[in-house]
Amino acid sequence: MAERLRPFRLRGCGSPRKFGVAAGSLRGLLRKGCRLLELPLAGSRLCLYEDGTELTESYFRALPPQTELVLLGPGETWRGCAGDIERFLAAFCSQGDAVVAAARRLLSDERAPRRQKLLSDLIHNLSENILAEDKEEDKNWFEGLESRFKNKSSYMRHSCESRIRSYMKEVSSFMPNVHPTARDAYKRIIELMSDKLKAVKYNGCYFDRREESAAARLCTTEGWFSCQGPFDSAECLCKHSINPYSNRESRILFSTWNLDHIIEKKRAVVPELAEAVKTRDGREVNWEYFYQLLFTVDNLKLVHIACHKKTNHHLSCDKTKIYRKRKENHTIS
Repeated sequence: MAERLRPFRLRGCGSPRKFGVAAGSLRGLLRKGCRLLELPLAGSRLCLYEDGTELTESYFRALPPQTELVLLGPGETWRGCAGDIERFLAAFCSQGDAVVAAARRLLSDERAPRRQKLLSDLIHNLSENILAEDKEEDKNWFEGLESRFKNKSSYMRHSCESRIRSYMKEVSSFMPNVHPTARDAYKRIIELMSDKLKAVKYNGCYFDRREESAAARLCTTEGWFSCQGPFDSAECLCKHSINPYSNRESRILFSTWNLDHIIEKKRAVVPELAEAVKTRDGREVNWEYFYQLLFTVDNLKLVHIACHKKTNHHLSCDKTKIYRKRKENHTIS
C-alpha cells in the first residue's frame, strides 16, 4: 500500500530559502531533500527548525503538515531558530542591507503569525534611514508635524523644551501655596531659574544629537536612547531602548517615554523650595541646587512608560545644600 504523502517545508542549514517537499516517510523525505539540496544521503539527517530536535521515523509520522524542517549534511549542526537570530545580529553591524533582504525572503514564505510580526518589525526598523537628519532625506518621519520643523533635531529639541517649560510652569503655579511673607522671594527665585533656562534654551540640547554637551549622558550621536529604569534600580531590567530618529512610529512612541524626577518634583523639590524661602532667616537660598533637581539630568532619568514608578519615591532634598554656605551674587531679600 502506497504511503500517504504529506507536505513539509524544507531548508538547508545555512540558507533562508525554503522548499516545499512531500513525502510519506522520513527516509523518503531525506532522499528527496538530499537530491534537492545536492547533499550526500550518507550522514545527512533531518531536524526541526524550531529547536533542532533530530527526527526519528515515529517522530516524523506525528508531525503536522507544513512543519518546517532543516536538512543537515555530514558534520552540520542546528541549534534551533535562535541560530537565525544570532546570524542576524552578527551580520547587522556590517551587512544591514543583507539582513533586510534575508528577512524579506523569510517573510515571503512565513505563515506563523508571531514570526511574521518579528520579521516585519525587523524589516521596518532596519530599512529606515536612521542617520537622515533633514526633512528632504526622510519625509515620512515628519508626517503630521508642523511645517516649521526642517530637521529631526529641531523637533526633538522643541519636544524637550516643551517638557522643561511645563516643569517651570508647575514651579510657578505653586506660588499660592507659599507663605505670604515669602512670596516675593519665591517669585525672585522663579525669575532667576527662568533666566537661566532661557540662557540654555530650556535644555533642548538634551535631545539634540547634533549638540556636543553634557547631555551626551542621555543619548549617543546616532540618536539611541536607553531606558534608565526605575529610580531605585541600577538600570532597566527589560533593556528598553528606542531610536526616535529612525522612523515616524518610533518618534510617536518616544513621546510616551517620561523624564522621571528621582527626587520627586511635586512631593519633595517644590515644597522644599517653598519651605526654604519661608524659613531662610537671613540665609541665602541655594536656588541653583533646586534648579539642578528640577531641570537637569542630575535628577532626571529617561524611562519607558512601563518603568515609570509613580508611587512615592520616599526621597528628599539634601538639607546641607538648601542654603549657600557663603554669600554669592544672587541675594534673596
